[in-house]
Amino acid sequence: MTRSYRFVWLDVFTTTPMEGNQLAVFPDARGLSDEEMQAIARETHLSETTFVFPEGETADRELGFRTRIFAVAGEMPFAGHPTLGTAFLLAERANLTEVALRLKVGRIPVRFTERDGHRFGEMVQKDPEVGKTHDPADVAAALGTRVEEFDPRYPIQTVSTGVPFAIVPFRRRETISQLRPQASVMEEYLRRTDAQYFYQVSTDEGGTSGSVHARMVFAGGDDPATGSAAGCLTGWMVLHGLAKPGETIRIEQGVEAHRRSHLFGRADLRDGRPVNVRVGGHCVAVIEGELRL
Repeated sequence: MTRSYRFVWLDVFTTTPMEGNQLAVFPDARGLSDEEMQAIARETHLSETTFVFPEGETADRELGFRTRIFAVAGEMPFAGHPTLGTAFLLAERANLTEVALRLKVGRIPVRFTERDGHRFGEMVQKDPEVGKTHDPADVAAALGTRVEEFDPRYPIQTVSTGVPFAIVPFRRRETISQLRPQASVMEEYLRRTDAQYFYQVSTDEGGTSGSVHARMVFAGGDDPATGSAAGCLTGWMVLHGLAKPGETIRIEQGVEAHRRSHLFGRADLRDGRPVNVRVGGHCVAVIEGELRL
């Protein structure tokens, strides 16, 4: 027998269709096996596809909607833009101001308000775990750039709110835009470290306080918006004094991928450690459809 599953395709961290980061959400995935979800993720061929398993209004509201995130290569414990996009769709359908998702990393709440005439969602991520400080010469070799291009005032450091990123501060945004690293060289270096990905950033935004240009180049290409990395970056910035506790940071990403995105982060500092990391943004639904198995 043919089975049908409805899905919604959203652009996340933008209010403009065809910008931001793409996401397919299956709001009722009951009956799908692990193998089928992985096959669907390969079929959509997006960076992530999410599957929601409703368990009843009380459980969904109090415990959070049980949700699984699949990339083309496998399941992920956490990812930022799938969390925001999935919560956005669920909140909009039920007219809610707060939605929590139960992910592999735990319960992630997302709160919604109005900003600039659009629904704005802000997720609370896990408190950052600060990891290894990287040698600039090794990172320069891995990224195919020169050590002199890095901002020497701040460390290249691994931070994780569920997915570990090596935050790499550059002097100029033009250098980030011109990066053409070899995937095999990057991956070989990262396998020897506590980081899974690089997140290249620059605060050279024409003197605009609290604005950052970011890029996430990985083996699969150029990620238009990386909400998990934005949380790590926000914690890193507060830790090293680039942002004040509670200050909103505006992160521009996706320019090089021709899918401009805007992410907003803020974090607190407690006993010298970044805590209460919040990452937010807008979403727009662009496609609705039905998948048949």
